Amino acid sequence: MAYPLPNDQIPVFFEDTSVAFAYKSDTQLRKTYWLFSLMNQARVVNLGTFFIKLALKLHLPIKNLIRVTIFEQFCGGETIRDCDATITALGNSGIGTILDYSVEGEDEEGSFDATTAEILKTIDKASQSKNIPFSVFKITGIASIELLEKIQRKDSLSESESAAYARIKGRVERLCNHAYETNVRIFVDAEESWIQGVIDDLTYEMMEKFNKEKAIVYNTYQLYRYETLDALKGAYLTAKQKGYTLGGKLVRGAYMEKERLRARENEYFNPIHVSKEAIDRDYNASIDFCLEHIQHISICLGTHNEYSCQYCAAKMKKLNLDTKDNRIWFAQLLGMSDNISFNLAKAGYNVAKYVPYGPIDAVLPYLIRRAEENTSVAGQSSREFLLAKSELKRRGISSL
Repeated sequence: MAYPLPNDQIPVFFEDTSVAFAYKSDTQLRKTYWLFSLMNQARVVNLGTFFIKLALKLHLPIKNLIRVTIFEQFCGGETIRDCDATITALGNSGIGTILDYSVEGEDEEGSFDATTAEILKTIDKASQSKNIPFSVFKITGIASIELLEKIQRKDSLSESESAAYARIKGRVERLCNHAYETNVRIFVDAEESWIQGVIDDLTYEMMEKFNKEKAIVYNTYQLYRYETLDALKGAYLTAKQKGYTLGGKLVRGAYMEKERLRARENEYFNPIHVSKEAIDRDYNASIDFCLEHIQHISICLGTHNEYSCQYCAAKMKKLNLDTKDNRIWFAQLLGMSDNISFNLAKAGYNVAKYVPYGPIDAVLPYLIRRAEENTSVAGQSSREFLLAKSELKRRGISSL
């Protein structure tokens, strides 16, 4: 449960829009204002995503419209090089970039190898830039979901499936080994519960190999699942016993509706907490646990929740941990919660933005999720809209 911190215990406030939008020109700020004013309306989002999908299916020329609206807000570009301007702009404000190759929906060996090659390029880019503190990948970008499900169910594998799984493990190890050799930390993103078990197994195997000196490989912990806090504590004990540092990215979670629907349809116990209060409680408890065991854990808080960020900052102060302690990071998505990211960075904390990139039609599923999440998450679009509106007023300019 989130109990408000007294003002004298809050190391950083998030209301200063002059800091949050300092990097945006008046024109860019107006565009942000109008985009979130539209995304604040569920009916508009639903109609818009329907017609975008239809237009792309019919090969209608709408990519430029997507590029200058939602793509520009939430993505760095179509290639790594396209992201350079965003990387520099964020870096000038003391914020790092996490390049996230956000191509989805591919499901064959050639595409898995191509995605692996692209992620290797992001690792190389990170190794050459002080403004890129992490790389990231999703196992399902380099592996068959169907095969991962089968492995998690412990079904018998055919000879060809066993060979395919060996190739998956090879890709994962290639990425983590390259990260280790170039001294780049790498996140393994969390996914749905019916494949998360095998993802965990692969990730912990990589941690045992590459996290002996410090955290290189990070697993992702979705605290909206009721068993995750205990899993985090168990992972810490295993890491300590085996002599490696646990890397953990703490998130609330991204598949809530899908998880609930599948549990209902397949008549098994829903793995999601019964209330937001329970999720918040476990998330903040995970912050406590990690900071209290920071000698053996490195963490990144992937959250847009203002209270959790303030809670972590206050806990760091209580434990006399430096704001620039390289074992503790905060991260938000590009185009969202700039009031959190930029104010944290100004106060001296380690902050990074997830910067998705890829061909427009290939990252469309990601963009549609951003639009839908902003309308479904309580207050998210309204908050972004009101922040932009407040900054327009502060600058004394109209929204037109």
